[in-house]
Amino acid sequence: MAGSSDSSEAAGTTSRRLFVYNGGFLTQRRLRRILTLSGYEIRLGRPGPGDMVGVWGHSPTARRGEAVARRASVPLLRVEDAFLRSLRPGRAGGEPPLGLLLDRKGVHFDPSRPSDLEELLATHPLDDTALLNRARHAIARIQAAGLSKYSGFDPALPVPAPGYVLVIDQTAGDASVAASGATAATFREMLAVARIENPGARILIKTHPETLSGHRAGHFTPADLRQGMEFLTDPVSPWALLEGAVAVYTVSSQLGFEAILAGHKPRVFGQPFYAGWGLTQDENPLPRRSRRLTRAQLFAAAMILAPTWYDPYDDRLCALEDVIETLAARARAAREDRAGYVAHGMRLWKRGALQGFFGGTRRVIFDERPVRAVARAAAKGRGVLVWAGRETEPLRRAAQAAGVPLFRVEDGFLRSRGLGAELVPPLSLVRDDLGIYYDPGRESRLERLIAESCALPPEEVERAGHLIERLAQAGLSKYNLAASPLPDLPQGRRILVPGQVEDDASVRLGCGAERTNLELLARARAENPGAVILYKPHPDVEAGLRPGRLSRDQALEHADRVLETADPAALIGAVDEVWTLTSLTGFEALIRGRAVTCLGAPFYAGWGLTRDLGPVPARRTARPSVAGLAHAALIGYPRYLDPVTGTPCPVEVIVQRLATGEVPRHGPVNRGLSRLQGVFAGFAPLWR
Repeated sequence: MAGSSDSSEAAGTTSRRLFVYNGGFLTQRRLRRILTLSGYEIRLGRPGPGDMVGVWGHSPTARRGEAVARRASVPLLRVEDAFLRSLRPGRAGGEPPLGLLLDRKGVHFDPSRPSDLEELLATHPLDDTALLNRARHAIARIQAAGLSKYSGFDPALPVPAPGYVLVIDQTAGDASVAASGATAATFREMLAVARIENPGARILIKTHPETLSGHRAGHFTPADLRQGMEFLTDPVSPWALLEGAVAVYTVSSQLGFEAILAGHKPRVFGQPFYAGWGLTQDENPLPRRSRRLTRAQLFAAAMILAPTWYDPYDDRLCALEDVIETLAARARAAREDRAGYVAHGMRLWKRGALQGFFGGTRRVIFDERPVRAVARAAAKGRGVLVWAGRETEPLRRAAQAAGVPLFRVEDGFLRSRGLGAELVPPLSLVRDDLGIYYDPGRESRLERLIAESCALPPEEVERAGHLIERLAQAGLSKYNLAASPLPDLPQGRRILVPGQVEDDASVRLGCGAERTNLELLARARAENPGAVILYKPHPDVEAGLRPGRLSRDQALEHADRVLETADPAALIGAVDEVWTLTSLTGFEALIRGRAVTCLGAPFYAGWGLTRDLGPVPARRTARPSVAGLAHAALIGYPRYLDPVTGTPCPVEVIVQRLATGEVPRHGPVNRGLSRLQGVFAGFAPLWR
């Protein structure tokens, strides 16, 4: 995650006592924590000199705090949610906020007096190139991830055909509406103006998320509809909605702010924070707002400089970019899992992890009878999850016939600190609706992401580059096992040959002539007679849990050294090249700048980045960069679950957890099972 907070209220400042008279400040842990990290000590009682009084915006309880502050002659701190809050409104899902606006002058939605945010917009230079570039990149990332103040909408829901006029409703009693002096009559006037200014146009009235959830009423009712008008109540993506609009009308909704970011110049009938800066058509302009700003400047002040953002993984204040990735990870999980799943082919020891990854919205149902699993999924409108290696033709046919989505699940490429064969739970899983990454016989979702990575925006390429650097610095790989220091290695051109599990699906499905570790070593030696060949057995094979073991004498027929317990990441740093069948070590070497020769067709082969001696699919014609490949494999394809908070997270959190050792270990039951599996290593399909 990115680094420090951009808020003026930074952690580490001298604590200031903040007296509160609203129970929410005491009962909402996240609210208290952000205030504490921002330098405020929550207190009850009477404030004295040097103290402050905290109130929530213009809530009913704020009057009590205002009265106390007046009597004690101490300043107020007004607290409100920032403009990226959570997946769902607090009332609907009880979710805590990811950011706050802490305002000592006013409150952002009340135009009766300037707020801290308004002062920023009016007086801050907002001319720093780095700041404005951050703003532009953040706008693009928010749009690409489909984020809004409440991001729990369904981006798969269709929006009406383009060409409509968008009129935005708000909840009755909304503080920003009342502060603007607007009433129900203002909303009716707005609708009438939209009709007059757009004769014959189709008009969509977008309801507020809290109206849809039944918590608060809106201003418009069916009696307000005329010919050519309709309500849009579906929780659609605001960015898709704005893309199809020809005009936008609002009183003071945040959707008006997002309309500006989407390229509109909305017609505004209230006096929200974003009005008056030359980016809106204002029905009731504020004379004191005379400065003209760009979209990037407006965003920089409202989203980067003004808020206090919170990182729930590290329990610290943070930058906007961290919050964007936090919310993107959570939104992705919620959206992909919205319908829920029936899971098939999942061993008992894996089910807890699968529930954590995929059961956040609706709990996963497990059913080991394929036809019944599909029937249950069809009856409940769910998809089917199957462990990729246990997908069968009857399951595929049943899902296709029933019209049920089928998703294959496998471990991700930053899996854990410990072996899957030892039943260590994963930190990442992939969910593939097309195929699976290790099967080159059909396109996978990863393959498509790799091809699309050629068009990644520069900031995402940069993110992948930073991730590669961090992995190299921390010496991280898939399993991150305890390893011995590297011995002195012979001088010369060193080639690392990583051994593999010989019945692994990637070997069975992706190899040509050479399919065993001995054949791989023999080919590497035959084509590199003068090289120093270093053989590293696969950790599952070393542990006696999977087949593919070579005796030391067999390996030394072709290799110069056999390095059984060496750290694979350190080995990659010590060699010039890697020769492999389909091992993930080839990918790890590739992103660390090493030459890689493939005898099989792993997911990273065939893109112009490796020397390919195996049967690579002809469809892999794109030519991505190494950073693009890494972005697809480590950012776009897997999902990650933070082992500390138990919530979806960005890859950077997992890298930090692995680097610091904050990851779970398997318990005594799993240890016993894994030892038992060692006895049956030749029967791995029975327990995998």
